[in-house]
Order: sequence, then structure tokens, then C-alpha cells
Amino acid sequence: AAVVVLVFLVNARTTFISALAIPASIISTFFVLYFMGYTLNMLTLLALTLSVGIVIDDAIVVLENIFRHIEEKNCSPREAVFAATKEIGLAVLAITLTLVAVFLPIAFMEGIVGRFMKSFGVTMASAIMISMLISFSLTPMLASRWLKRPARKNGDAADAAAPAGFEEEHARASSKQRGFYHFIELGYLGLLRFALAHRWLVVIIAVLLLVSVPTQLKGIAKNFIPDEDESQFQVQVRAPEGTSLEATQLLAARVAQDIRQIAGVRYTIASTADTDQHVSNLSSIFVRLVDTTERKYSQIEMMDFIRKELAPKYRAENLRVSILALDPVAGNSGLSSGIYVVGGPDMKKLEEYANKLAERLRQVPGAVDVDTSLINGKPQYGVVIDRDKADDLGVAVSDIAITIRLLLAGDKVSDYTDKGEQYDVYLRGAAEARNNIDLLRMVTVPSMLRGAVPLGDVVRFEESTGPAEINRLSRARQVTISANLAKNASLQALIDALDEAAASLNMGPEYRTTLVGKSKEMARTMAAFLTVFLMAFLFAYLVMAAQFESWLHPITVLLALPMTLPFALFSLYLFNQSLNIFSILGILVLFAVVNKNAILQIDHTNQLREAGMSRYDAIVAANLDRLRPILMTTVAFVAGMFPLLLSNGAGAATNKTISSVVIGGQSLSLLFTLLATPVAYSLFDDLGRIFVRSKAKAPQSAVENPSPTE
Repeated sequence: AAVVVLVFLVNARTTFISALAIPASIISTFFVLYFMGYTLNMLTLLALTLSVGIVIDDAIVVLENIFRHIEEKNCSPREAVFAATKEIGLAVLAITLTLVAVFLPIAFMEGIVGRFMKSFGVTMASAIMISMLISFSLTPMLASRWLKRPARKNGDAADAAAPAGFEEEHARASSKQRGFYHFIELGYLGLLRFALAHRWLVVIIAVLLLVSVPTQLKGIAKNFIPDEDESQFQVQVRAPEGTSLEATQLLAARVAQDIRQIAGVRYTIASTADTDQHVSNLSSIFVRLVDTTERKYSQIEMMDFIRKELAPKYRAENLRVSILALDPVAGNSGLSSGIYVVGGPDMKKLEEYANKLAERLRQVPGAVDVDTSLINGKPQYGVVIDRDKADDLGVAVSDIAITIRLLLAGDKVSDYTDKGEQYDVYLRGAAEARNNIDLLRMVTVPSMLRGAVPLGDVVRFEESTGPAEINRLSRARQVTISANLAKNASLQALIDALDEAAASLNMGPEYRTTLVGKSKEMARTMAAFLTVFLMAFLFAYLVMAAQFESWLHPITVLLALPMTLPFALFSLYLFNQSLNIFSILGILVLFAVVNKNAILQIDHTNQLREAGMSRYDAIVAANLDRLRPILMTTVAFVAGMFPLLLSNGAGAATNKTISSVVIGGQSLSLLFTLLATPVAYSLFDDLGRIFVRSKAKAPQSAVENPSPTE
């Protein structure tokens, strides 16, 4: 960022002054983090990294304006500080408040993501507010003492002291008349005059860009979070129902051994029945890879290799194999792959619906490891009570149920305390007794007529198979459809396919479908981000309405924001990224930067018009004056994103997602927004004049045509 200042201003003192704004703002933000009780984690560090390119903006804008007053108006450094800060102070204040209005609503997002994003929003807003204070205090103070008035030739001294118009003042700026910036300014001046002369051409291009947004959205994958390479993932293995714990452990050990033979695997950890339900035939294998610098393939490529090369061999042995990344939200609970739920009263109907939905999902490109939570085939005995015989023998149904429950499930009979911990004591039948049907038949139950009778006299045991477990939500039975994503797949495409398939099943009103897991959190997060965008637009509009004392000019500024969206979406496609919560965060950052540029353009245009310039001359002069600080802040911000784009290791996918949106969107949209904003300003100014004229004609026509009653 400091190098950018040196390149544009060609002045070492201004470079040093602007560079001080970064550490001063970032270090001061640490006090806010300490006061709020936040830690240095992925999101707070991400906020600090993004703010590096933003906190220097205020200092660059103020410093460049001071430097311009010294060069063009021949002011002393002290005079330039007062004049330049007064001229641009309200604009910087408006920029800061609008940036805060953009980022602070993130802290109030709902859901799990909202809890994470709170520290991000507060950190960004704090750094921006502190940077404004520094740009109004440290930067002007240092500029007044360190900057020097440029030496002029003897013949130019009288000209420098005499009043001059815009072109004469502009010609005095030696830093603008040499080097590459001079050619950039000439090119922009020609394009700006062409755009103002062909305003409707710019409008047509803007409309075409906005029309392209829905088409671009259809072609971009939409996911909850980017695919991170954390050098670790999980393989789930489920043996056929009825497989013992010992046999499942042997199967898991076999799978883990085959995985360890693959180059790049550091170690594996296999665990069996490690769930809340202690399912004996379910194992999970934690796979740890070597660091990204020690292997030539990514984590998701390794997962695809296991899915295609090893998993089919075990599926042939009736094993259910699923390979999934460790979800940062759901953890390694094994539930992170569930995306869709169908619920209702009849298990046979639920099984039919779930199988049809899973079959449709298998046809969607990118859907892998498709499965349902309804797993049949578990061996079981059904207990059927002979009610007539039980009534004849005086045996109550409740006594039969209590006896069987005590033998098989057990009942709490006591508790004991050891070292401050209390443990429950349960009593149930021995394993050899409760697993032997002949012994269970001989168990006696209370009888009001005979005292006690064998259980086999009043019930019969029917051997069958059934579901491994029945899940319920709000007391209704449900089946979860789960799937993982292949590389570059879209979670939204899976959800759309499931919704379409569910609608074609014509299920009764007693059956319902809903999202679950990542898909549910993604939908909730997208809705929360929509609220954030609406709040940001509203607050930014109110701030700018107070700044410009107009209800119309803020619309001109805000029009620049949707103009950047097509370029941001194209950047996602260009860098092969998906639309997820972090890329949306990048779009929000992009909106904030573009909004800042538009404020600088509109505010200075209004100032020059108030000074007596015509509208056309004011637009041209203001945009030329603000071109250099806009380019400086944009280049500095984009340059600050390149370390994120080039990062590797854990968390790199998040960094690349945000940086690709900012770099591509800002670089591609810069020229068009620099032209579209002044064109929109002139069009809305014409609209405002028409409104004022029509409003002035209304009272006049009322006077000329009085009502008959007068």
C-alpha cells in the first residue's frame, strides 16, 4: 500500500505518512478486541487482513488532497492541511459511516454463522472508525510538518501566486504531468467526455450487465462454505445390521490399513460405536494427511480417489462407505452429510419416498455417497401378546411390558457417588439370558389368579427384521437423505433436485419435507445476508442523504453497487470459486469500496458546482481531481488481497474465495463505475430539475385558473 502512494505521488514523505496509518489503525483495533473479549482467530484475523487495504484509504484520500492543494494551489503545508481537510472532511466522514453501516449489521446476523460473524463485523467496523480518527489527526499533523512546498522556477512564482482556473491549477501538478499517470488521466478524460456525450449508451450497457446476473447465477455453484484443505477427513463404514462389535472393529481396521497404504497419509484412527446411540456396526476412520507442502494433490482429490478406488470394493461386501470432510459447524458427528428430511406417520411410505428421493439425487452431477438414514435388515424379535389368554390367566399387559423392559433394557435401581461424581446403577438380565428366547419364555410374570405364569404362556416371539433406528422430529417419524459433494459440485443443485422430486411424489398433507444440516444452515445464512444487504443499503442511504442534503444524490451513489455484481460473479467463474458465505462476504466488501469511490466523485462535484462551475465542467473537474485518490486506494486495496489469493494451507480456500471476488470484481468494474457514476449523476440531476419545474408550475396554474367558488 505504501508503494502505491510512492508510485502515484512520487514523494517519499507522503509515502511514510500514509504507511503509518496501517499499524496505527490495526494496533488500536487490538484494544477493541481485548475490550470485547475476542480472540485472534480465523475470522478476526481475516477482518484485520481485509481492513489493511481499507484503513489506509482515509489517510490516502486526505493526504492526496493535501498534496494536491500544495501542488496545484501553491499553499503552504499548514494552509493546505486546513483547506484540504475542510474540503474533504465531510466526504471522509460519510465514507466511514457508510462503511460502518455495511459491516456492522454482520454482527447481528442470525444462526450459527451469525455467532461466528459477530467478531468479524465488530472488528471491521472498529478498524474503519479508528482509521478515520487517524486520518483526521495523525495524518494532517505529520503532513503539516513534513511536507514541503515544491520549488518553482523564477518565472512561475508570480503565476503560482495569481488566481487560476481549474486547467491552470491542474497543469501546476508536476506529479500528474509526468510518468504513466499522465497517460491514464488523458485516457480517462477522453472516455469521460465520450460517456457524458452518449449517456444512453452507458445506460444500455448498465442494463445489459444487470440482465446478465440471473444467467451468471445459474452457472455458478452455490455452497455453504468453500472446500477447505485441512489435511484431514473422515471415512464412515457401516457393516450389515446384526454385525457384532468385534466384527465391525476388524472391518474398520482393514479399511484403515488400506487407506494407510496410500502415499501422503500420515496416520488413521478408527473408532467403533462412537456415537450417542453406540451403534455397534458403525465405525468412523479419521484420516490425517501430510501437510499441503509435502503432497502434490489436494484433500478433496484424495477423498475422490478413495471414493472411486477403495469404496467400491467394500460396497461389494455390503458395507456402506461414506467419505466426508470434517464440517466446521457440525464437527465429525457424522451428521454433516445430511441435507434433506422427509417426515410422516407411516414408515413404509417414508421408506418409499426416501428411496425415490435418493434415487433422483444419485442422478444429479456432483452428488456422491447418497444414502438414507432408514436402514432395514436389523434382526429382531417381535413380542405379540395373546390378550385373550392373558385375560384368562389374570395377567395385565402392563406387567408383561414392565417385565420385558426390565430384562432387556434394564431399570435404574440405585446410584452411588465417587469423588464427587454421581453414577446411576441399572439392573437388567444377563447377556446369555436376554439373548436366549427359550430362557425368556420361562421368565414368570405376575398373575392375579395363579400368582405367576411363564412369559411363554401369554406371548409369542416372531423373528423378523426392522429398521436399525427410527428418528423423530417434533414427535413425527422422519428419514434423512444424505449426500456429499464432489469437486466443484453445487449444494444448491442437490436441494433444487430434491425439491423437484418431492413435488412430483404428490405426498399427502401428513408428510412434509425440510432442509437439515448444511443445507438448512445455508438457506438461513443466505436469508440473513439478504437482511444485511438491505440494512446496509438503508443505513448508507440515510447517511449520504444527510451528507448531500438531498434524497436524490444518494441513489446516484448506490447505483454503482449493483453495477459491480456482474463483475463479481464473473470473477467467481474466472477463479473457479463457488457462491458461499465467504464469497458473499467478499461481495459486501466490494460494495463498500465501490460506494466509497462514488461518494468521493459526487461530493466533490457538488462542491465545485456550489463554487460556481457549470454542471458539465464540475463533473469533469471533480472526476479528474478524484481519479488519483480513487486509483490509489483501489490499487492499494487490490494489492493487499494478493497475499490472500496466493496463500496455501489450512484456511486458504476461504482467503482465496474472498480475495478472488474483491480482486476480480474491483479490477473489472473500476473503469465502468468511474464512468457510470458521473453519467448517473447528470441523469438524476436532469430528473431533479424536471421535478422542480413541474412542482413550480402547479401553484402557478392554480393561480391562473381559480376555482368557481372563489
